Amino acid sequence: MSKQPDPTRRSERSRQAILAAARELVSEVGYAKLTIEAIAARAGVGKQTIYRWWPSKGAVVFDSILALSEPSADSGMALPDTGDIEADLKVVMRATVAEFADPAFEAPIRALTTEIINDPGLAAQYREKLAGPVDEAKKARLRSAQRAGQIAADADLDLALELLYAPLFQRWLLRSGPLTPEYADTLVDLFLKAMRPPLRH
Repeated sequence: MSKQPDPTRRSERSRQAILAAARELVSEVGYAKLTIEAIAARAGVGKQTIYRWWPSKGAVVFDSILALSEPSADSGMALPDTGDIEADLKVVMRATVAEFADPAFEAPIRALTTEIINDPGLAAQYREKLAGPVDEAKKARLRSAQRAGQIAADADLDLALELLYAPLFQRWLLRSGPLTPEYADTLVDLFLKAMRPPLRH
């Protein structure tokens, strides 16, 4: 008795092929020259298959990059919360450094960053779809640290995230130094030195 093909598995295979094609092509040709037709051809699917799941090429590209850093769609974006903000941030920053040093992630995100610099509309989409939700998860973890008295209660959390991540992003963008676990730990140490509550005398 022949086994019936599983449409769910086939759909997931097609989805992963589309995301991989989008990542490869945005690295090769840049976002501006990327087309849905090219993604479909590279993935071996019809254009309508892509449009059934995504409204635009921007949505495909964002999902293709998210897929690299999200373990699964169900896992959400919550950061680890063991009660130890230093240990938790070091886990997150080491993972972030490793991601930016990984050619599979680095090439498409660098191509997308180049386009974002020149395209305010794409920058707005990036903030809404990618940066915004991730930043909210980071701020939720920092709020937990504030409640535990590990970070100053009056800290501006948007500015705090810039303090933590901007040096890493600049080093990556300008290729000005190695992205290592030790570098990630140093960023966390400096960040917490700046963000700890003031000592009471």
